[in-house]
Amino acid sequence: MSIAQSMLSEFDHEMANTRKVLERVPEDKLNYKPDPKSMPMGQLASHIAEMVGWAKETIETPSLDIPPDMKPFIGTSRKQILDKLDASVAAARKALEVASDAAMMQEWTLKFAGNVMFSMPRVAVIRSMIMNHVIHHRAQLTVYFRLVGVPVPGMYGPSADEAQPAAAGR
Repeated sequence: MSIAQSMLSEFDHEMANTRKVLERVPEDKLNYKPDPKSMPMGQLASHIAEMVGWAKETIETPSLDIPPDMKPFIGTSRKQILDKLDASVAAARKALEVASDAAMMQEWTLKFAGNVMFSMPRVAVIRSMIMNHVIHHRAQLTVYFRLVGVPVPGMYGPSADEAQPAAAGR
C-alpha cells in the first residue's frame, strides 16, 4: 500500500464529517459573522469546500503561487457549497489513489505573489494544509452554528446536540 493510499480511509472519514457539517449551513445565515474580523459563514463554508480540492493540485504540481488578486470560490447557497465540496473530494481522492510514494515525498512549495510561504514534502502538505486545515475551519464553523442555534453534528461520536447512547437507556 502506498503512502497516499494509506491516507484514504482517514480522508474519507474526514470528508464525510466535513459534508455533515456543510449540510447544516443555514442559507439565511451565509452573511453571519461572530466578529468583524471573522469570515462570514458562507465564505468560511466555501473556503472549506474549495480547499479540499487543493490536494489534487498539490499532488500534480511542484508548487502553487497564489496571485494577490485571486478570487476564492464563494457559494451563494448550501447546494453550491456542497457541489463544490463533492467535486473537490472526488478530484482529491482520485489524485490520492494514484500518487506514488516518490511523488508524495517530493518537496512542494506554496508561494503568495512570488514569496515562498513554505516548502515541505507533499505528504506533509496534504496532512497539514489540506486535512488539518479543513478540520480547523470545520471546527470554527461549528462554533458559528452554536452561536446561531444550529445543532452541531457528531463527528467522532455524538455531539452535545445528539442523543447520547448511554443516556438513552436511563
